[in-house]
Amino acid sequence: MLNINPKIEKIALESEEELKDIFKEIDKMAYFNSKKVLTAFHKNNISEAHFNETTGYGYGDLGREAIEKVYADIFGAEDALVRNQFISASHALTVAFFALLRPGDTMLSISGTPYDTLHEVIGIRKNASSLKSFKIKYSEIDLINDDFDYENIKDFLKNNKVKVIEIQRSKGYSLRKSLSIYKLEKVIALIKKIDKNIIILVDNCYCEFVEEKNPLDVGADLVVGSLIKNLGGGITPNGAYIVGKKELVELCAARLTLPGEGKDVGPTLGINKLILQGLYMAPSAVASSLKVATLTAKILSELGYKVEPKYNDKRVDIVQNIIFGNEDELIKYTQAIQSASAIDASATVLPSDMPGYDDQIIMASGSFVQGSSIELSCDGPIRPPFVAYQQGSLTYEYGKMAILYAISSIYKD
Repeated sequence: MLNINPKIEKIALESEEELKDIFKEIDKMAYFNSKKVLTAFHKNNISEAHFNETTGYGYGDLGREAIEKVYADIFGAEDALVRNQFISASHALTVAFFALLRPGDTMLSISGTPYDTLHEVIGIRKNASSLKSFKIKYSEIDLINDDFDYENIKDFLKNNKVKVIEIQRSKGYSLRKSLSIYKLEKVIALIKKIDKNIIILVDNCYCEFVEEKNPLDVGADLVVGSLIKNLGGGITPNGAYIVGKKELVELCAARLTLPGEGKDVGPTLGINKLILQGLYMAPSAVASSLKVATLTAKILSELGYKVEPKYNDKRVDIVQNIIFGNEDELIKYTQAIQSASAIDASATVLPSDMPGYDDQIIMASGSFVQGSSIELSCDGPIRPPFVAYQQGSLTYEYGKMAILYAISSIYKD
């Protein structure tokens, strides 16, 4: 039984009353995106036959082909690569980088340093298999006041030949704001005006179904994301997607499998139904996640904590930052989220080393799918200013219970 402080429950009830209009807007977005998903299902005549699996090489997998058509329609893409052979979105990004770049090419990040798990991929941290080890050059331009540095981007592109520009929309383990579609549209227009041949690749993790538009709608060439975040709906057990221009998706497919076979191989091993069902549930799961994040921000700001985004900010992803300023509260809050989870609630999470990260990480993810960020999770690096990155919740009710319990664990009466 969760021991929730009555004062926190009272604050929550008052907060929900104040948040009614915001919640109504979230529900409208869920309805809009649900229509988009259902339309894609109907257009591609999704049927029980598409649940069938293939093994071995995966030749002639009708379900796999139908799923990729559905994804392409939802994103307005020429083509899609949606595969359980991808271990994570970081893996899908790595495949895309190696597919698009050749020795001597330059990749530029215009959203600052990418997520920690890509540092050894790029060569920011030394690795014998990095892009850098293949003589691929890398540069980055930091954001200014949570927006793109337009002047520096313009100067760099006029003085350097760039093959790929990478943009990470969500904040990762940083304190910056996540990047809206509006900001993407503005910077992509600038880039294409200077050089229309530059490939713009967007890491879209945590952002799907939060806004009406997606990065392809505003000129991006390739979009990458995970199936155990927003679009998996808490049901899809693993995988990632790449959507965009056909010739670029084909290059990625040849790198994931092998040249000459590309998208025509890759056994689905019974995952097709789960990918489709997860996508079907995704708009609703994203809406629940946004409501839980909004309620978290509202209550904690009432209690004097710094949060980002604020409860009434326009959201562009499902991530809620809580800036604790001390290690003890970060650990207590994260442990309480684990204790309020459905799975492994009896486990005590502790800071530990994790592959791909410099700092120790504390991570609560009592989820049905290991590491699923659309199910309620909370994690953060053990470094100042000791920020918790909370995301997800398959239902509002379960998420509300968990955050009220977590807030109770740090509440000082």
